[in-house]
Amino acid sequence: MIELPRSSYYYRPVEPKKRDIERAHLRDRIEALALEFPRYGYRRMTAQLQHEGFRVNHKRVLRIMRESDLLCKVRRRRVRTTDSEHGLPVYPNLYRGEVPREPDRVWVADLTYIRIAAEFVYLAVLLDACSRKVVGWGLSRRLDSQVTLEALKAAIWSRKPSPGCIHHSDRGVQYASVRYGKLLAEHGFRSSMSRRGNPYDNAQAESFLKTLKAEEVYLWEYRSFDEVNERIERFIEDVYNRKRLHSALGYRSPEQFELTFTVSQDRLTTSSQFCPA
Repeated sequence: MIELPRSSYYYRPVEPKKRDIERAHLRDRIEALALEFPRYGYRRMTAQLQHEGFRVNHKRVLRIMRESDLLCKVRRRRVRTTDSEHGLPVYPNLYRGEVPREPDRVWVADLTYIRIAAEFVYLAVLLDACSRKVVGWGLSRRLDSQVTLEALKAAIWSRKPSPGCIHHSDRGVQYASVRYGKLLAEHGFRSSMSRRGNPYDNAQAESFLKTLKAEEVYLWEYRSFDEVNERIERFIEDVYNRKRLHSALGYRSPEQFELTFTVSQDRLTTSSQFCPA
């Protein structure tokens, strides 16, 4: 007989409980999502997990994120890139009180700056006010109308909106320029501008830029213009438009929201074709 203590002879390894395995899997997934979306709060994190099939509530997610030090710490900065002291035409606010019921009825525009090692670069964006999707953007080393024109041309090329779409912006010289106004008129846009010094008139565009700064720009130290271009493209196209959940869209990404909207419209069109006149 092998001389072994009785306790060692009868020892059987204890298998981990199913609940412990599920808890570890949930924590691993939360940590992975926090790496992919560093500025997700616990509510948005809960919605993402529920979309993936996890049966969790916000209290449990908050507890795990707090224990793992994964709660985002918001940095607030104010950036002014608007020069409204010019003699160019300005337009009334057509977006005030307007609620877009479908995409490509209202576009909102804004621009900001991004610091790199030895200079600043400037980013202009256009968002669809209904889906919050970034429909066009441009990046430049110069703060002039060329960067806003680049964003507008990209948006027109990708979306091809019908005439009558409202284009809303601040009163900055880049949006009031003759070339920009001419391009808007050629494609049948209705020009709209915020009231002077009122950030709430263009809150959707400014909200996106804050998200971009908090979840991308402030997390990196860019070394070159090309690096900024690559990272911004990845964030806008792969993260924000396709993956990032938006609370105003029922915790769906802009592309998910637009897909749902398109499907519902197709069903409505199909059903109307079979209705008697």
